[in-house]
Amino acid sequence: MEANLVVDSCVDFNEDTKDIPRVPFRIIIDEEEIVDENTDILELIRKMKKSRTQIKTACAPPEDFMNKIKVQANNFIVTISSQLSGSYNSAVMAMETIKEKFPESFIHIFDSKTAAAGESLLALKVKQLIEENLNPHEIIEQTEKYISKMNTLFILESLDNLAKNGRISNFKATLANIMNIFPIMGDDGEGRIVLKEKVRGRKKAFSRLVDMLAEYNIDFESTVLGITHVNCLEKAENLRDAIKLKYNFKDIKIFSSAGLSTIYADDGGIVIAF
Repeated sequence: MEANLVVDSCVDFNEDTKDIPRVPFRIIIDEEEIVDENTDILELIRKMKKSRTQIKTACAPPEDFMNKIKVQANNFIVTISSQLSGSYNSAVMAMETIKEKFPESFIHIFDSKTAAAGESLLALKVKQLIEENLNPHEIIEQTEKYISKMNTLFILESLDNLAKNGRISNFKATLANIMNIFPIMGDDGEGRIVLKEKVRGRKKAFSRLVDMLAEYNIDFESTVLGITHVNCLEKAENLRDAIKLKYNFKDIKIFSSAGLSTIYADDGGIVIAF
């Protein structure tokens, strides 16, 4: 049976992900709703920086997921962490609606418990398993195992958008910028974002990020690391090269941010996952 892979637009872009069917988030800036589909990232960044109001995002409605599901196929849907968005729940509602009319249809939804580079790697993992002609049970089993081992870390160049979104106070964002503090954030293993460390200075922060990889139980030779960058390819390439000097990852993939990742990682932000 045909397999159908669908992702939400928190999956970022490279040559391997660009053709995967997407269900777009909505981004609201100064009352303008932007559908995160073929988003002009430089224009989005310009609007973000110009705005002085809260920047909002909204997951796609169930109908958008339903439009991507193929009743006669084995459907696999990958979403951003359910702790960060309602995208997973929206996909579940779509699945339940379709199964009421077509109870024999096969639809499985993966809560990635990550975002950006992490969700992008997960989408590529499912794509690979489909191409290897594994049966649906094997795809689910191997993908869930992959999710359980996934780790995500990120460094933001600016905390402005987190302040605009109400995630931190304006005072904390301003103080961090004045004191040149770069927080290293990450996941807690359940898909929530937590503060890992605070480092003063960009160079020291990225050096510390590279060093932190040694603190995880990683089988480097069998692990692929992903890097999502927001409008900072050179920074991502420099980070990739620094990681390669110290660790023997199976592969390192670089992704350009889609709209949703751009909103939360902000201009110059870097997200890594492994």
